[in-house]
Amino acid sequence: MPSSRTCVGVVFGGASEEHAVSIRSAITVIGALRSGANLNRFEVNPLYIDQLGRWWPASVAEAVLKQGHPAKPEQLPNPHAPKGFTNLPDGSDKVQVWYPVLHGPNGEDGTVQGLFSLIGKPFVGSGVLGSALSMDKLAMKAAFAAAGLPQVPYAAANAEDLINERSRESVAKNLEAQLKYPCFVKPANLGSSVGISKAQNREELLSGLATAAKLDSRIVVEQGVTARELECAVLGKRELQASVVGEIRFNADWYDYDTKYTEGFSHTLIPAPLPKQVEEQIRKLSLQACDCVAAHGMARVDFFYDDELNELWLNEINTLPGFTSQSMYPMLWEASGVTLEQLVAQLVATARE
Repeated sequence: MPSSRTCVGVVFGGASEEHAVSIRSAITVIGALRSGANLNRFEVNPLYIDQLGRWWPASVAEAVLKQGHPAKPEQLPNPHAPKGFTNLPDGSDKVQVWYPVLHGPNGEDGTVQGLFSLIGKPFVGSGVLGSALSMDKLAMKAAFAAAGLPQVPYAAANAEDLINERSRESVAKNLEAQLKYPCFVKPANLGSSVGISKAQNREELLSGLATAAKLDSRIVVEQGVTARELECAVLGKRELQASVVGEIRFNADWYDYDTKYTEGFSHTLIPAPLPKQVEEQIRKLSLQACDCVAAHGMARVDFFYDDELNELWLNEINTLPGFTSQSMYPMLWEASGVTLEQLVAQLVATARE
């Protein structure tokens, strides 16, 4: 007799600088889909995308999940296969709902969402437009600005304008005319603090631009502010819901990759100690930000808050937020009364709305 369980295809890994984080997130998501009452609800079919963008079946995916790090060439059935996507692996035809656990380009940016749309299968998270707009920080900020949402001053730069010393100095001078030091230099299409640097002067600005240019052709430079870092989680499709607000505190100059993913380097306060009206404003702005860029399913919305000036700035949206043991998205919903097992089940249900 056919199984009454829903077959969920969990895709993780990816040709992205955030490949390792994706594996850690997938371990959490798949563990929750295979726990408690979800055992009778879901059949999980994990699929792994290696760092060359090649898709591999469950046999490879399970080995990667077990070891917790990227597959080695000897673990692949055909290590000399051409780069990139060629076809869905064996076993994909039985998938009823796709669950991408991918961070960064080639997974969070609308590309995989477009594939799932073309094959006509429901999937967890935002569609092509919401994913693409939220992935590219410059496009996202332009949408926020058009909607009148508060954000820190920012400026744009292009990698192609950094080809020689003269042009680099011109770009730096232009940025200095728009922003003050310190400022933050970011690749427009990466997350997890990958490729981000803080600049206190011209030399550090040029170094940061060079680093970001290696990872993306589009670069965003933001005004540095002295502020608390707050986050709110959003869930739903027809009706978006906002979680309690959490705060990240860290023992570092800023919230870089090592601070974010090293045990003991940061800690969270959930709920964040905030005046009630500020918390409500953050929850309201979170829903407005998602509507602004057509994000739905799940999203984590990040804010800066200066409590001395009582000033709040929208930072960014992450449409496929991390699900590691240190990730805010599942912790925010746990504090809002939704367990991890319930959360992943709701996300699968939301995909089918």
